[in-house]
Amino acid sequence: MSTGTRGEAIATFDLGAVVRFADLAVQGLASAREEIDALNVYPVPDGDTGTNMYLTVESARGALREHLAEADGEPDLRDALQVYAKAALLGARGNSGVILSQLIGALLRRMGQGGPEDRSATLMAEGFAQATEAAYAAVGTPVEGTMLSVAKAASIAAAARAEDPEAHLGDVLKAAAAAAREALARTPDQMQLLRDAGVVDAGGRGLCVILDAAESAVTGQRPMSAPAPIGAHAIPTPLPTGDLTEDGPAYEVMYLLDAEDDAIGGLRARLGELGDSLVVVGGDGLWNVHVHTDDVGAAVEAGIDAGRPRRIRVTHFAEQVTRARQKRSQGAGSRGGRAVVAVVAGDGLAGIFAEAGARVLVGRPGLRPSTGEILDAILASGAEEVVVLPNDPDSLSVAEAAAAAAEESADVRVVVVPTRAQVQGIAAIAVHEPGRAFDADVVQMTSAARGTRHGAVTVAVKQAMTTAGPCETGDVLGVLQGDFAVVGSDLVDVATAILERMLTGGGELVTLVGGADAGDLVERCESWIEANHAGVDVVVYDGGQERYPLLLAVE
Repeated sequence: MSTGTRGEAIATFDLGAVVRFADLAVQGLASAREEIDALNVYPVPDGDTGTNMYLTVESARGALREHLAEADGEPDLRDALQVYAKAALLGARGNSGVILSQLIGALLRRMGQGGPEDRSATLMAEGFAQATEAAYAAVGTPVEGTMLSVAKAASIAAAARAEDPEAHLGDVLKAAAAAAREALARTPDQMQLLRDAGVVDAGGRGLCVILDAAESAVTGQRPMSAPAPIGAHAIPTPLPTGDLTEDGPAYEVMYLLDAEDDAIGGLRARLGELGDSLVVVGGDGLWNVHVHTDDVGAAVEAGIDAGRPRRIRVTHFAEQVTRARQKRSQGAGSRGGRAVVAVVAGDGLAGIFAEAGARVLVGRPGLRPSTGEILDAILASGAEEVVVLPNDPDSLSVAEAAAAAAEESADVRVVVVPTRAQVQGIAAIAVHEPGRAFDADVVQMTSAARGTRHGAVTVAVKQAMTTAGPCETGDVLGVLQGDFAVVGSDLVDVATAILERMLTGGGELVTLVGGADAGDLVERCESWIEANHAGVDVVVYDGGQERYPLLLAVE
């Protein structure tokens, strides 16, 4: 691919540049991962954006190196790009890793489509635009002041620079990286929580590291570093995790859509009004549509108006789900039966889920499973129907990416029940019944998870301003439905305060899951329930999870 007359000797997009980028991206994120993790100002050590992004690019680099080592003769650039992009998706961890893999996949796909007469500068700019569109589509409900804003600024700058016929690839990358750094510095102005916390967006900071690596790989020059967090003495504020909504739309609608590209903007807008968790991805006339909504008919009609929907699947809508299941079961091959794959946070929890028949993947903060690991578990089950329980908000998007990959690569139907807490997963697996119809089983598991009010007790590892007030290092934090509700100094006092709030709304069953550092906390909570809420049943588990001495649920 030519870079233009002036830039051909200066910046070339070739296999060598790809390999250099792969190395520099890993090196850059390895150096910045702790800084990026620290930008997640959650007062418990769950902020692992930098780690997730690092592990994503490390997985991609490993696959690329293996591919090149095994290649016969001169390796092909397009094959290398495909290998890297696919490995980034399969190695993606957490929301930040999934979004990054979407950006990388769309960008490299466009670069791989170029011919010898195409300007690499133009291809790169078009790739940036498509990557940004893919990332926004993957999120569904984009929020400004995040890595999406940084990606958009980079793509706009790349497009503007590429308009100059004298601009070469290095010029475009330099413009994109500079614009990303400027956009990162603006993220606190776009999101009040970031400004209050005195930091820039963690995912955006990671993306700047990636773009700096790309610029350096092509130009050989070391880019400027990204801006440091603002307000060094500000008190951090926990950022929303997306798991604070107790009730959501009742149906999950998915279908493939044959439609012209210019019809998709209107489709996204219409579906966005009907529900949430919106994802519309694809291109070249074929799209994959996913939305959570209460109005199934309107969601399907939106697809009909835009083009031709097919392979329609509706979770919680028995007739259509059954038809989809019957259609998929034709030619099911050697697969059969049903399996449950669960992401668990401790050895004790692993035993609980395994005893209930689930295939378990241990996923602690900082060590959550990748898309590829969940995909491997799905395929290794040998089942034609698989339910995935992510049991963690940061593993939800990873599980959905694995489910999509499984359905594309194998004749297996996968549904992700959106469990955002370990205790929701316990409630779901408790009502799992392999003998009932798949759609009915998923409905029961989803209903059980949604009907479970969940809480937790943990200890702050940093100063922060929470929704329950300021906390200091070492304070005990009570979490209710994913949000901070109590700040105190005693584990038992905080735990019983959370229990009292949860039981005020009624409840027949309390589940207590003790962590690795629980001590006698579970026993004292059980005694408190018996003394203050007679008639409420209590189930106790030894979960062994780190960082959370107690997980709670009320049903």
